[in-house]
Amino acid sequence: MNFMDWITNLDRRWLYLLVGVFAIVPLIFPLGMPVNVSPAVQSLYDHVEGMNPGEIIMVSMDYGPSTGPENDPMACALIRHALSRDLRIVMLALYPIGGVNEGIQELQRCVGDLDPPNGVLESTKFPGKIYGKDFVYLGYKDGGLATMRQMNENIHEVFPSDYWQTPVTEYELSNEVQGYDDVNFAFSVATGIIGEWWANTVNAQFGLPVAVGCTAVSAPKYFAYYNAGQMFALLGGLKGAAEYERLVLDNYPQAKADTEEQVFYAAKGWDVQSVVYSIITIFIILGNVAYLLERRRTRMQL
Repeated sequence: MNFMDWITNLDRRWLYLLVGVFAIVPLIFPLGMPVNVSPAVQSLYDHVEGMNPGEIIMVSMDYGPSTGPENDPMACALIRHALSRDLRIVMLALYPIGGVNEGIQELQRCVGDLDPPNGVLESTKFPGKIYGKDFVYLGYKDGGLATMRQMNENIHEVFPSDYWQTPVTEYELSNEVQGYDDVNFAFSVATGIIGEWWANTVNAQFGLPVAVGCTAVSAPKYFAYYNAGQMFALLGGLKGAAEYERLVLDNYPQAKADTEEQVFYAAKGWDVQSVVYSIITIFIILGNVAYLLERRRTRMQL
């Protein structure tokens, strides 16, 4: 059997098996494939590096479990980066599932188990960082654009209590943040359209610097906002997450210990994507070569 017959008659199940095997292997034995940091990702890292200790970042968990493998590493890398630099974080959610699921799970994955109503306030992964003083989670609020506009006027009216139903005025950090003027920038970890709202509403109308971490399928749309200057940084998909994660891990050893324990480890996921994309690309090339050779042979027979 020649090459053309082999490639054109190859049972697709062999291809599925090959992709499956090469998707599993990097999860068990990480390859550590290099990532080239893009300017859009470097901008976020540099901005955080340029902040003064004690300044505040607003992180909006605007995604759900379906995009968690791409979005979770972005959120956790920023949280680790900020806490490593003694910055403070106000977390919230404008996406329903993000408020119920992703927000609290990602916070506890990054800082350790918390139970504020019962007095468990100190981070186990960042000793000395206290809930309500260094980071706080306000939970989910419905309303979309209307909520965003109201947050500029008085965020305490929008979020009168935190996720655990404690009045926000009882915590030092959340009591201090009353509007966008009290934070350095907002980072929307987004699926769908909510990240766009942060750019074309919060940034455009209120002047708050905005960065977005989006899924790969949404990245082309978000790059239009980035190129227009409506967001100063953009993490596009798992590749963007891996780039930012690499910057944090290379420069902050204290953030590294817990990273490899995470289910959604960006660098590991990027290994899988790179290998699978390479296999698919190779077979696309082989298929096209076989088609061209077959067409040439047919023409020669005529």
